[in-house]
Amino acid sequence: MSKMEVKTSLLDNMIGVGDMVLIEPLSEDTFIENLKKRFDHNEIYTYIGSVVISMNPYKSLPIYTAEKVEEYRNRNFYELSPHVYALADEAYRSLREQDKDQCILITGESGAGKTEASKFVMSYVAAVCGKGQEVNKVKEQLLQSNPVLEAFGNAKTVRNDNSSRFGKYMDIEFDFKGDPLGGVISNYLLEKSRVVKQPRGERNFHIFYQLLSGASDDTLKKLKLDRDFSKYNYLSLDSATVNGLDDAASFRTVRNAMQIVGFMEDEVQSILELVAAVLKLGNIEFKPESRCNGYDESRVKDKNDLKEMCELLGIEQSVLERAFSFRTVEAKMEKMSTTLNVAQAYYARDALAKNLYSRLFSWLVNRINESIKAQTKSRKKVMGVLDIYGFEIFEDNSFEQFIINYCNEKLQQIFIELTLREEQEEYVREGIEWTNIEYFNNAIICDLIENNKNGILAMLDEECLRPGTVTDETFLDKLNTVCAEHQHFESRQSKNSKFLTDHSLPHNCFRIQHYAGKVLYRVEGFVDKNNDLLYRDLSQAMYKANHSLIKILFPEGNPAKVNLKRPPTAGFQFKASVGTLMKNLLSKNPNYIRCIKPNDKKAAHIFTDSLVCHQVRYLGLMENVRVRRAGYAFRQAYEPCLERYKMLCKQTWPHWKGPARGGVEVLLTDLQVPAEEFAYGRSKIFIRNPRTLFFLEEKRRQCLEDLATLIQKIYRGWKSRTHFLLLKKSQVVVAAWYRRFAQQKKYQNIRSSALVFQSFIRGWKARKLLRELKHKKRCEKAVSTISAYWHGTQVRREYRKFFRANAGKKIYDFTIQRIMQKYFLGLKKMPSMSPVDKSWPARPYGFLDGTHQELRRIFHLWRCKKYRSQFTEEKKATYEEKLAASELFKDKKALYPSSVGQPFKGDYVEMTKNPKYQKLNSFVEDKVLVADVVSKINRANGKVTPRIFLLTKKSLVLADQKTGQVKASVPLPDLSSVSVSTQNDGFFALKLKEGSTSAAKGDFLLSSDRLIEIITKLHCIGATSADRNKINIDISDEFLVQFKQDKVCVKFIQGTPKNGNGVACKRKNNRLLEVSVPSP
Repeated sequence: MSKMEVKTSLLDNMIGVGDMVLIEPLSEDTFIENLKKRFDHNEIYTYIGSVVISMNPYKSLPIYTAEKVEEYRNRNFYELSPHVYALADEAYRSLREQDKDQCILITGESGAGKTEASKFVMSYVAAVCGKGQEVNKVKEQLLQSNPVLEAFGNAKTVRNDNSSRFGKYMDIEFDFKGDPLGGVISNYLLEKSRVVKQPRGERNFHIFYQLLSGASDDTLKKLKLDRDFSKYNYLSLDSATVNGLDDAASFRTVRNAMQIVGFMEDEVQSILELVAAVLKLGNIEFKPESRCNGYDESRVKDKNDLKEMCELLGIEQSVLERAFSFRTVEAKMEKMSTTLNVAQAYYARDALAKNLYSRLFSWLVNRINESIKAQTKSRKKVMGVLDIYGFEIFEDNSFEQFIINYCNEKLQQIFIELTLREEQEEYVREGIEWTNIEYFNNAIICDLIENNKNGILAMLDEECLRPGTVTDETFLDKLNTVCAEHQHFESRQSKNSKFLTDHSLPHNCFRIQHYAGKVLYRVEGFVDKNNDLLYRDLSQAMYKANHSLIKILFPEGNPAKVNLKRPPTAGFQFKASVGTLMKNLLSKNPNYIRCIKPNDKKAAHIFTDSLVCHQVRYLGLMENVRVRRAGYAFRQAYEPCLERYKMLCKQTWPHWKGPARGGVEVLLTDLQVPAEEFAYGRSKIFIRNPRTLFFLEEKRRQCLEDLATLIQKIYRGWKSRTHFLLLKKSQVVVAAWYRRFAQQKKYQNIRSSALVFQSFIRGWKARKLLRELKHKKRCEKAVSTISAYWHGTQVRREYRKFFRANAGKKIYDFTIQRIMQKYFLGLKKMPSMSPVDKSWPARPYGFLDGTHQELRRIFHLWRCKKYRSQFTEEKKATYEEKLAASELFKDKKALYPSSVGQPFKGDYVEMTKNPKYQKLNSFVEDKVLVADVVSKINRANGKVTPRIFLLTKKSLVLADQKTGQVKASVPLPDLSSVSVSTQNDGFFALKLKEGSTSAAKGDFLLSSDRLIEIITKLHCIGATSADRNKINIDISDEFLVQFKQDKVCVKFIQGTPKNGNGVACKRKNNRLLEVSVPSP
């Protein structure tokens, strides 16, 4: 331990007494008072030597954090205040460093916190051992086995909302480094009677409620279940929901834990199917049915639940139904079948449910063991954790309480033996003389129960196996005969006359005086519960199930392996498992946690003295303290002892130079402690009486107070001097800063005054200079004016004789010349070169108006010429076409304004790129000027047909849009004129010359959105061709067209077409075609 590390002890800041061995005086009242005092201050852990007493606080305390884990890690057991982490750390370090197998025995009654204590032990070990991917996986599997076992083995009772209804012993296996490799779990005595019946205010096992609350609707549908608890007879309704317990969330936790532990999805489904089958089994009811031989036979009332259960397990319904109605008895070579009445059928149903669930639980434990077992076969270190029922004394005690108390008798026996052995080994190791300690040896009680010849369990097995009528009363008679003289057995019907008048002892009961007190057992049900009989017919029916897990759970149902030998009794099996457990525990170094429940209300801050006293008695805690105090009550290594008490002797304070034992000897001699009160071991000092230890503690407290006073005095002096020096230093600094500030302020005032004075002086000088300059300027201006007037007078006087006749005209001409010169010079800033820009400088004088307009016209012509000179031939042709369109249609056709901004593209169908028009492309020899899709108006009915319109310099072609097939080809010389309307439509009529070959079917009436471009290019082709006449363009709302032999008038009217959009064309009669154009 480094010098800077704070050294602590169990005795520091102690509330009450942290170790019951040191309590003075020792009595039951002071023992309980000390527990209460510590409980009221949230000190829930107390020691009895190396034994930890744990009080259930019924609330969360901040004493299980990661910081607490680090605080107790690698610390001496008595170095810090009592805690379950201290015991876990001591066990783990002994296992890792001393290579000693460890076991931690956790006992106490239901609700005392045994399960939580085991979780804290396992979580601490998981936190302090090694890290790594494989190690973390093993730790996670070990920790996640708890939620699975709790779901299937825990239930809500009147004493505890999460009560373990089975005993659990887990061996955690470690490698030589102290890293976990795996584990093995053993389970003891599952309370399977809870499956079929629960006391008032209690629930069945958690998994039933978790399944119904948390499973998805699809899962419940597959399992043929309903969420309503009231539909299942095996589930009690008065406590179906528990405050603070979320069954749905717990189900999700269990599913996740099963996945982490290593359960396959089909295994999980099989487990849930068995749980559902147990629920369905409880709903099967029976009715009596009389037979001809006079015997009653049971029949299933409603077969729906039986059918659903059989479907879940894959059993033939008739096979299971017969197993509930008949029982086959085999003896040697004979086989006889008897009917079951209603009571026997219900017994068979419940026996099957209990066996099915208990075997499923055992299979779960074995399956978890397969997943968490160590993979390596090398030598392993083992730490066992035992979480089992505590001693039970109820108002009505039966077979379960009897074997539980038998197990606790064995644990008490091994506890006393191991405690005495540990004490003796320490005395021998330290060289202290060992004296025998008197204590109550409960071996006589264990012998009363487990003796192979005259023990209670042996007689119960004998009674169950003998032929003839066997009842609980015959078993009690046998006990009264054999055990009558035993000093720890009491019965009113025994030969011992002193109990004949004991009215507290009913006739159908017997009483055993256990180490924890007398317990009254009612013999009713002892024989049946010990037999634990399941009819062979039911076992065989289960084995026939088409369900992999059921066959594993009921191997005795295999007809090929029929065993007529009676199965071992429950008592015999439990006795054997307890014997194995004791043998296992004796091979390990024990560590004990005794759990106590402070009240029956499951509430915080309530301490019921009578309840705690009852538990202290049956846990044998007083006996434990007496054994521990029989020799030397307190022992401590020399180094920490000298470190703690060295201030009590001037020779050892502040530093002792020499062996620690020598320092302790000098210390005790100086304090005049009687020699009989202590003994020197090889590495420890042993103190016999706690009073001696408290004497040392009191002296230390007084010495610490004196030292504290001295430290305070020195500290206050140092603090005062430091404060004075700080004040002095501060005064010097403040004075220096003040002087600096005062001088700086004075300098700033002088500087400010100097600046003001300087500014006034400079202002006065500047004003004086300004006055002088102004006066000088006025004088110079006056001289110039006088001189100018004088020179003018002289010149006029000299030249008056020359200009007197025509001076006015010359002055006028000179003035006009100067104005014109100024005007032309102003035109140097040229306006914009854009032809559309109409801006021009304003004329300065009215007489220049003609010149101004002419110059504007000349400039506009010049910039238009400059603009045209920039055109390419292609662009020039485009503008010429646009100009031609303007001459043809401006102010004549309503469609024209919308076409001005659209360039004349020509090819709108991409003739060369589209493979569909290759044939059409080859038909046209000349360059295509216009290629567009137009609408051809049917001559007969006015309907519209799309056509491809091609225009070349020699002809125009109409072709089918889809196929590209040529429908008509008209040479341009055959075209006489084109007619269009004035409206906003795209109709135009191509009029052909009479007598031409193209005019056989008549003129063409077409419609196109690009009418302006098509007509303009037609016009331009005719204007540029010297061999044919110019094509006339007729713009009118009425014009005649030739349709074969008839002349038809095409009339354009404004109106609304039928469809509400576009232009409609309709043939009115043989002489009239009416076109409706939308109003603008």
